[in-house]
Amino acid sequence: MLSNVTFAYPWVLFFLILVPVMSIWYFYTGRKNQPSINFSSTKIFENLPVTWKEKFRHLPFILRILAVALLIVALARPQNYSSGENISTEGIDIVMALDISGSMISEDFKPNRVEAAKQVIRNFIKGRTSDRIGLVCFSHDAFTQCPMTVDYNVLIHLLDQIEPGMIPDGTAIGNGIADAVNRLKDSKSKSKVIILLTDGVNNAGEIDPLTAAEIAKTYGIRVYTVGVGTNGEAPYPVQTPFGIRYQMMPVEIDEGLLTQIAKITGGQYFRATDNHTLKEIYNKIDKLEKSKIEVTSYRHAEELFYQWLLAALILLLIEEGLSKTVFRKLP
Repeated sequence: MLSNVTFAYPWVLFFLILVPVMSIWYFYTGRKNQPSINFSSTKIFENLPVTWKEKFRHLPFILRILAVALLIVALARPQNYSSGENISTEGIDIVMALDISGSMISEDFKPNRVEAAKQVIRNFIKGRTSDRIGLVCFSHDAFTQCPMTVDYNVLIHLLDQIEPGMIPDGTAIGNGIADAVNRLKDSKSKSKVIILLTDGVNNAGEIDPLTAAEIAKTYGIRVYTVGVGTNGEAPYPVQTPFGIRYQMMPVEIDEGLLTQIAKITGGQYFRATDNHTLKEIYNKIDKLEKSKIEVTSYRHAEELFYQWLLAALILLLIEEGLSKTVFRKLP
């Protein structure tokens, strides 16, 4: 009865102190008023069985005490509040376009570029609430790893399965954008976004990146571009007969192209040189592309005092009935 219950007049509950006071008065003072008969010896009563009336002689008082406690709770006006939220959202459709070319295993990021990107994307997905998100991968060509969905658990599971080498090597930035646009072009969402992450220069694919950017602009799609790679050279693992050896490879990112793509579509270009800056970039994009949520809260109070009052009256009636009949005291 007390689950999720609040009281309109909680100060009334202080009167519950009357319950132990009445109990003390009854057991320590009230006993003096019990009728008694003087006998020269009580040995003749030692073997008499104790009757059930004697065992339960305090029952009427116990019922009265419980009734008083229930009445006090009823006077405090217990209430049960039900609350909720009416939520309306202005949804955002997002496609994550991830470069999985061979150079993405370079270890200037920890443990490497692709795993660092997957971890940041994973956290980005977990931070969304009502937006549809899709996943496109590109290397020599592009493919959709996960179509638009709000089932983030499935999306993260498919993200975890991505590895460089799934398709022939290369960097087809234009194809990656085009595949992402194809997923967004029929969307009715008020906001459509592509977040493209790459570490190289466009050297493959049938679609020119700037042409793909113009197509994205036509459909009202913003493209945020992220270049990943340290400045200068990065350690690249090479398998040899003697195990894995590292050789330093130059970091070549076409920042001019990525900046143009972002500018054409109304997005922004970012450069990540380590795990921390990559995380900060996605946090910034996350803030820029938060869905608009309007929340209307409501609260409804349900009065519960009548339940406690009814229980108290029932106990008082039972107590009065027992006192006048079964436990009636004769002078």
